[in-house]
Amino acid sequence: METTIVSQGSGREQDPSRLEHPLHRYLDPVRAVPHPVVQVLDEQGIPVGPAPPIAADDLLQLYRWMVRVRVFDTRMVNLQRQGRVAFFVPSWGEEAVQIGTAHALEPHDWIFSAYREQGTAMMRGYPPWKLICQILGNGEDLLKGRQMPDHFGAAEYRFTVASSPVGTQIPQAVGGALALRLRGEPSVAVTYFGDGASSTGDFHAGLTFAAVQQAPVVFFCKNNGWAISLPTARQCRAERLADKAIGYGLPGITVDGNDILAVCTVARDAVDWARSGRGPVLLEFLTQRMGPHSTADDVTRYRPNELLEPWKKRDPIHRFRLYLEGRGLWSVAAEQEFRAEVDEWFNEAIRRAEHQPPPAPETMFDDVYAVTPWHLHEQQDEVLQCRK
Repeated sequence: METTIVSQGSGREQDPSRLEHPLHRYLDPVRAVPHPVVQVLDEQGIPVGPAPPIAADDLLQLYRWMVRVRVFDTRMVNLQRQGRVAFFVPSWGEEAVQIGTAHALEPHDWIFSAYREQGTAMMRGYPPWKLICQILGNGEDLLKGRQMPDHFGAAEYRFTVASSPVGTQIPQAVGGALALRLRGEPSVAVTYFGDGASSTGDFHAGLTFAAVQQAPVVFFCKNNGWAISLPTARQCRAERLADKAIGYGLPGITVDGNDILAVCTVARDAVDWARSGRGPVLLEFLTQRMGPHSTADDVTRYRPNELLEPWKKRDPIHRFRLYLEGRGLWSVAAEQEFRAEVDEWFNEAIRRAEHQPPPAPETMFDDVYAVTPWHLHEQQDEVLQCRK
């Protein structure tokens, strides 16, 4: 079912995307190509553009969540090095994209993530200790120990489970968005992926189908410079990945992904665009993966350290902290107190998670069939007898 709006008096149907919307200020009115990279704060946290109307308490929450994500990632990598977890995918440097986009969503929206959105999941309500349980694969893992570490998700939080193949979540998000429309829900679907996924067939199929169907979906591309070891410049010749949107007939906007106010502003407008029936949007967030692809990756084999120097000056957490301090909303004392609080927050989460037993063997039969066949009932009974 296509959504159209009829203008009064003309008797002609109009494409909703042609009507005036805040998202238009980022686009060229003739070719619908993006203006320069959207930015609100410079590297010193000084506004260079109009700040979004976010209440002071919400600004502080955004900052606190970014710090939590950084601490969570750092401590989880340390645990992996100690042999206490098998595998972890850190997101150092990408905190503003996770938290800023999550801030733009409603609880009833659906998220189709990759495996580097732990901050988005926690902000959506996924308990940190349950997230660690998933990484450990123990009995309190919401997925019952059946997925790889960092492949978390739960329908309760409208957060679908990530998978390892690159870009598969993109067409899935489009299908989810169309299902939401068929159900008459006022929800959107969003999907996160990296620059490498924009070179896949799933990206092409997903954006083509979304544009043709005018699906209520927003594509969040985190251009962090690397598809594991392959730099973006060797993946495609496009000056910006957002430019690819032009060929599919949908808006594409490039955003400073280390500027959380810019992320919040554009993500909010893009989500509203999709929710109001105007169709899909592609957002490219320029950021940098400051650490390895995962704890199984030796980043020093393909990325010179000097490439990170300019990005260290753009650290999203430090940059936003300077802005908050400039407004009198944060201080050195507040930082010290909060850091101690976050350390205890993580310590409690890991203590609780590490004390959980492994999944009970009989749970391997759960959630496989809507109606469990007789032969699996027999096998489950046999497992239960062996446990006595």
